[in-house]
Amino acid sequence: MSKVCFGIDVGGTTIKCGLFETNGNVIDKWEIITRTENGGENILPDIAATVMSKMQLKGYKKEDVAGVGVGIPGPVMAGVVPVAVNLHWGETNVEYELGKLLDMKVRAGNDANVAALGEQWKGGGEGKENMIMVTLGTGVGGGIIVGGKILEGAHGAGGEIGHAHVDDNITDPCNCGKCGCLEQVASATGVVRLAKEELLANPVVPSALRDTEVTSKAVFDAYKDGDQLAAKIVNRFAKYLGTALATFACVTDPEIIVIGGGVSKAGESLTNIVGNYYRKQAFSACAGTPIVLAKLGNDAGIYGAARLVL
Repeated sequence: MSKVCFGIDVGGTTIKCGLFETNGNVIDKWEIITRTENGGENILPDIAATVMSKMQLKGYKKEDVAGVGVGIPGPVMAGVVPVAVNLHWGETNVEYELGKLLDMKVRAGNDANVAALGEQWKGGGEGKENMIMVTLGTGVGGGIIVGGKILEGAHGAGGEIGHAHVDDNITDPCNCGKCGCLEQVASATGVVRLAKEELLANPVVPSALRDTEVTSKAVFDAYKDGDQLAAKIVNRFAKYLGTALATFACVTDPEIIVIGGGVSKAGESLTNIVGNYYRKQAFSACAGTPIVLAKLGNDAGIYGAARLVL
């Protein structure tokens, strides 16, 4: 019986790697540099090399390894990545090519979906078969788990929560090219956007956010301190996010909603206010769904990638 598996989370700068027991206990974690030059031709060979090096160091044979899971920053369908801009890849069959290099089982998935799988396995959604995860960072990512499996959809776009349309009044384009996406108002940069709008619209309202660098952390810190303008900003953010989550819940009926990413460091003050708006908008059968914080942080991707092969 296989003893271990590998979880690989490929980013544009570094590749996070994890060696796990098949019950989910982590044995080792490390990183290597992502070499994106020459069309990213070194990425898969580098992953194969670090996996084989770790196996040799730990004394594992191929029959001890259940396989290697890989999270990729781009759409993935049946192991094939049509394009991954941050890696400089065109169409790449990750499962076949890496599997050939390693001579072992390889499974690949979109990085946000894989992170959701990690949180469902050993994080904030542990033990739940149906889950929505939303990650609030520079952008808004997400993943949806239904019946214990990632919802990929027909084009690998399942779980693209950040590109749900939420505001007709936004006329500048999102990174996806459309206007009015959730990412534009609920990411870290989205919170800053809302803050700048409120500061301009309320010039006489005193606020700790004036005449300083505005960040999402500064907004939530001011909100916790009772700042009136920060409260307006956070309420706008929470209404956007809570309403969007209520819409997704109508479709997938999750047991739990997990919020991760840098903005989630605001803690329970974030889940409380988002939860208030969620419950106002959610279908009655879904209104009691708990909204909790992610637990795995930057390790969610390696956990989820490992889970892919088990």
